[in-house]
Formats: sequence, structure tokens, C-alpha cells
Amino acid sequence: MELLKEVANISGQSGLYRILKPTRTGVIVESLDGKKARSVVGANARVSVLKDISVYMANHQDNAIPLGDIFLAIREKHGEKVEINVKNSTDADLFDFLDSVAPDFDREKVFASDVKKMINWYNILSTNMPEVFATPVEVETEKPAEA
Repeated sequence: MELLKEVANISGQSGLYRILKPTRTGVIVESLDGKKARSVVGANARVSVLKDISVYMANHQDNAIPLGDIFLAIREKHGEKVEINVKNSTDADLFDFLDSVAPDFDREKVFASDVKKMINWYNILSTNMPEVFATPVEVETEKPAEA
């Protein structure tokens, strides 16, 4: 899930964006949709990198787990696409979904709107940036021959 450090949500804008490179006045981003539109986001915009986002947990040693771990659990349980219609789902439906992949989530700190974002983000990443979910291939180092 290292590629999540290249993906961001920009407050006030829908969807996700790949961070391309910094500029003197902000950062150049590319939308993660079919359009791949590029734009410059100013330094005063609220940009949240997905790698830095965690989900509150009730009975967890750190009280939170990385969003990437939630995405991997979703992938394992639901495959490439989550079939929940977030616009028509009740809060109970959304919390049941999250409970199925992260049973110890903190029900007082995680809101239904957070779960909707997670589902939407997961589906966007799965469709437009599936390499995020690829497991890193471990490279075996050759041992020097013993004499």
C-alpha cells in the first residue's frame, strides 16, 4: 500500500488525485478518473494523503489502523468492487459493512460519512489505480558462495 502516499483527497473536490510533483505555489495533481485532468492545487488547500489517514479502533493497541489495511481487508472480503450504493444506504448498512472488514472500529468516532468515503475511495482506486493493491514482490538476495 506504499502507493497510497501518491494519492490524495482534496477538501471541497470530489474524487481522488494522484500527486505528481510539487511546485513553488502548491502541488500538481492528476484526477483518478477517466479524464486524467491535471491541475495545480494551492498551498492553502486541504490535501489529505491517503497513506496518512487512519481509522479509529476501539480495542486496538494504537487506537487506529491505517486506511491501507482497511482497503486490503475490503479487497479480501469483497473483491475488486464494493457493490454498496452509498447514496441510498442507511447508516446501519454502512456500519455493518465496516464491521465486516474491521470489527473493532470505534462506533463513536467513525461516522457514516467516513464509511461512504472509504467505499468510494476504494472503488476509485480499484478501478483507476489497481496497482495500489499489488503485493510487493520480495526480491531474494543471492548469498555469496562459501569457499
